[in-house]
Amino acid sequence: MTQRITFANLHIAPCLYEFVNHEVLPGLPIKRDDFWQNFSKLVEKLAPINKQLLITRDQLQAKIDTWHQQNQGDKFNFTQYKNFLTEIGYLTKQVDDFQISTNNVDAEIATMAGPQLVVPVMNARFALNAVNARWGSLYDALYGTDAIPSDNGAEKTAQYNPIRGAKVIEFAKDFLDKNIPLLDGSHKNAVDYQIVEQQIMVTLQSGAQTPLLDSSAFIGFQGSINLPSCLLFKHNGLHFELVFERNSAIGKVDLAGMSDIIMESALTTIMDCEDSVAAVDASDKVLAYRNWLGLNKGDLSEKIIKGDKTITRVMNNNRSYQSLSGEDINLQGRSLMFVRNVGHLMTNEAILTADGSEIPEGIMDAMLTSLISMHDLIDNGHFKNSQQKSIYIVKPKMHGPEEVAFANTLFNAVEEALSLAPNTIKMGIMDEERRTTVNLKACIYEARERVVFINTGFLDRTGDEIHTSMEAGAMARKGDIKNTKWISAYEDSNVDIGLQCGLSGKAQIGKGMWAIPDQMAAMLEAKINHPLSGANTAWVPSPTAATLHAMHYHQVNVFVQQGKIKQRQKASLDDILTFPVAENTHWSEQEIIEELENNAQGLLGYVVRWIDQGVGCSKVPDINNVGLMEDRATLRISSQHMANWLRHNICTKEQVLASMKKMAAIVDQQNANDPIYQPMCADIDNNIAFKAACELVFNGCRQPNGYTEPLLHQFRLLKKSTLSKA
Repeated sequence: MTQRITFANLHIAPCLYEFVNHEVLPGLPIKRDDFWQNFSKLVEKLAPINKQLLITRDQLQAKIDTWHQQNQGDKFNFTQYKNFLTEIGYLTKQVDDFQISTNNVDAEIATMAGPQLVVPVMNARFALNAVNARWGSLYDALYGTDAIPSDNGAEKTAQYNPIRGAKVIEFAKDFLDKNIPLLDGSHKNAVDYQIVEQQIMVTLQSGAQTPLLDSSAFIGFQGSINLPSCLLFKHNGLHFELVFERNSAIGKVDLAGMSDIIMESALTTIMDCEDSVAAVDASDKVLAYRNWLGLNKGDLSEKIIKGDKTITRVMNNNRSYQSLSGEDINLQGRSLMFVRNVGHLMTNEAILTADGSEIPEGIMDAMLTSLISMHDLIDNGHFKNSQQKSIYIVKPKMHGPEEVAFANTLFNAVEEALSLAPNTIKMGIMDEERRTTVNLKACIYEARERVVFINTGFLDRTGDEIHTSMEAGAMARKGDIKNTKWISAYEDSNVDIGLQCGLSGKAQIGKGMWAIPDQMAAMLEAKINHPLSGANTAWVPSPTAATLHAMHYHQVNVFVQQGKIKQRQKASLDDILTFPVAENTHWSEQEIIEELENNAQGLLGYVVRWIDQGVGCSKVPDINNVGLMEDRATLRISSQHMANWLRHNICTKEQVLASMKKMAAIVDQQNANDPIYQPMCADIDNNIAFKAACELVFNGCRQPNGYTEPLLHQFRLLKKSTLSKA
């Protein structure tokens, strides 16, 4: 093993030490020795608290397990259950009403509503695509997806299909009619757009001219005032452009020469160091931190080969326009970036303490991602991320207010160590663990001066729901769990409490991911429910999805919707606490096998790429070959669900193993065209990825809160060691 560098009480992997000293610290007003000394003191003070919080998690879970074992079937009494949760401190004392007081929050978070991307920061191409997804072509998003049907000659072809193109244009003109309607007539009949007497005047096929119904929607233009190449509009706080390239393939056939509509799309992006990455050692962490540094300094680039061409992808410039009064308008060309740190559970070998223990990875992330973000704060980069000089960190997988309070203490300590003003670091609280959900108001209170984000993560939340109530009985089938009442109550309660605590106009209230990236028509149908629910942001799986989802925020004024939601009856805590144990477990053997195989297929499809290739987020074909976005949250559900059925004798270990082996062969077939894929079935009894997948199920009940990270890291490190020896 490479000799570590010792500084104070830290033993640091050389690659991380050199990266910080030679790439991060230059240009910052912090001396090298001061940084490492302060870091060492911070770890010495906070690591023991972090450790105790994890012990508390285990103690609470053990008490809940015992209670369920003693209160099975007819012995179960909901009132007694709720009182028990209060007695052990799982349900905490309600805090008095309050309003958050977070200051210096960027408009993209506080006063605008729009899509949010989440991408693995270790993948530079994905990170650049995401940060550049602030603006996207509506025509491309419609033409290239199933948002436009392929019937009646409108299929996607190798060459441009004018029939499909016409449908795209018709759809887009409908969008204009709904969001910037004309005083008379339709955009479908427009033949010319002119700037006349400080407003847009549209000439129709009939020769009649008409202004917009609301002239204030027009903001500015590019090109000549007499023949603009672009017109900029604003609706519900979001911008979009009408682009005129009259000699382009589309512009030639459009009556007005309009060639595209460019939508303001992903207002914010979460650069993820957590669920969508596989970072298990110092070299992995350096890759993640180096990309985050490049994003903050604005010099991240990635060469992409397309056919016989090599393209260098970089971060987009801002967008410039001219107002009618002759003033320059400058709009951000990039998404506002959060960085998602890991939670409190995991440690990492990148830094060891004096006794040889790995330091908590969440402490390391907080210190290093904040240090890197200072380049943005002091204008060292080519671009500006936060106009308000704030650092935005999403903190996942926290269990209850005590853990949020610790994250707040950690951020305070980082600010002091880096000489940052108090509350420079803003916190996003992910409501994805049951103990946070049932105490959400108290959680927000603990971060009331820095919270800028809450959201629901129903995938991790379901995994935690299963594990917390593991001993209560056999859970319903996975598809049926989605229809149990705790989920809708949980989703509503998150918004209710967020609004009650004053997040509207100050912070984001978010909703979860659309997990089927190839089904955009279905997304357009379903995801309107997120702004209707009062969420001013929601996760999407791609820049294209962000552009399409942006239309929903034109349909719904979220801040008006939030005002209406404040008046409704609040979601029931009792409903949230109703765990999804199956009412009837008399499933047929075929139904049991189907459930096992569905779980096993998704689990294996994800785990094999995590272990063998270090890919933390994958589009994994399900058992019906539908591509689903999978990360550790979906893995947590599948593994915990199978573990629960094993625990309650719904199935046998032999049945599970048979399903795993059968699905391994199918996963191998689904990945047959991947040149670097290593088939599990070639030597299944010795395959590391297959062993990891089995261990996640057979040892699932004993995993801390049902998390998959400990086992994934263990087997990924084993795989990396075999690769280094090869």
